[in-house]
Amino acid sequence: MNALSPSASSRPAIRPLNPCFSSGPCAKRPGWNLAALSNALVGRSHRSPEGRARLNEVIVRSRKILGVPEGWRVGIVPASDTGAVEMALWSLLGERPVDVLAFESFSALWAQDIVSQLKLDNTRVLKADYGQLPDLSEVNWAHDVVLAWNGTTSGVRLPSGDVIPAEHEGLVICDATSAAFAMDLPWDRLDVVTWSWQKALGGEAAHGMIALSPRAVERLQTYKAPRPLPKIFRMTAKDALIEGIFKGDTINTPSMLCVEDALDSLLWAESVGGLEGLKARTQANLATVAAWVQKTDWVSFLAEKEEERSSTAICLRIVAPWFLALERDRQMATVKTMLSVLDKEGIGFDLASYRDAPVGLRIWGGATVEAADVAALLPWLDWAFALVVPA
Repeated sequence: MNALSPSASSRPAIRPLNPCFSSGPCAKRPGWNLAALSNALVGRSHRSPEGRARLNEVIVRSRKILGVPEGWRVGIVPASDTGAVEMALWSLLGERPVDVLAFESFSALWAQDIVSQLKLDNTRVLKADYGQLPDLSEVNWAHDVVLAWNGTTSGVRLPSGDVIPAEHEGLVICDATSAAFAMDLPWDRLDVVTWSWQKALGGEAAHGMIALSPRAVERLQTYKAPRPLPKIFRMTAKDALIEGIFKGDTINTPSMLCVEDALDSLLWAESVGGLEGLKARTQANLATVAAWVQKTDWVSFLAEKEEERSSTAICLRIVAPWFLALERDRQMATVKTMLSVLDKEGIGFDLASYRDAPVGLRIWGGATVEAADVAALLPWLDWAFALVVPA
């Protein structure tokens, strides 16, 4: 490994103003500070009229920005996006066969839970390696289909809503945690959509959201899942939807500090132009990285096809021949050394690829990240990589 110390190499002139590039929890919105929480209903019950109003405001503003259709229910649920997805799987699956698209860590986890925990024998797991999507022509849309719209750990996304038939017999359950507030979602072709506050909005963790189409609500009310459901998964009582969940009457106690922070994020999202403004900001981040990748010989996108490239979870492979020749543990040690320098310099935090993914880099490009900070980061990546190139 190159013995050159960071201080002996010429550092780039410009530093990111915000070094936070984590893929969750993600960077707070530009200009955020603790004063944004000064009106939080701390010490007050979330069941009070004021508490319910704040929670319902999160629901109302979220559905407006995302363009959730009339007739859909939107609710705040426990345990972040993971809780929202598991709630959907445990409550809805079992009536018909299931197809699961598994092409990165979390979609593979949903497949594992369906097969090993729910023990649904009539499940097909359609797999793909990191950087690819499964063969979508093999999906049977008469089955219930479980998919992630955007692979947070692979940087691969579905290219468009056209891959889902406009008419389909089964329900389409979509984990949209790193797509919501950053990409268009084809609401007319989905039935369940989940997300959390901690991704594209830069909110806090532990709170999820779930959106249910009328078809999903009908399934909940007419199909009794053949398994016990814990309280935090239950969306019905006496075969009827618990409507309060979708009006701010949460299943369990939320953090009113996190609720205030979510409202602050939503108000900021509205101020930058709503969904169109958010999409433009994240696309600018991707374009900045793409221009750098095009002229950089040691790195490439993990996503093999440009149309499937995520604009939020921007995942990169290190393709220098000397690096590819290393065993995985040596690759991990090399990247750790490289990124520890950036961490100590205060240039960029949490830039390593996900632990199960190919060894490389992951830059969060959601709308709360400024394109100027992404542009400032990239020369530092070149600088840090040069420090670990073998002499």
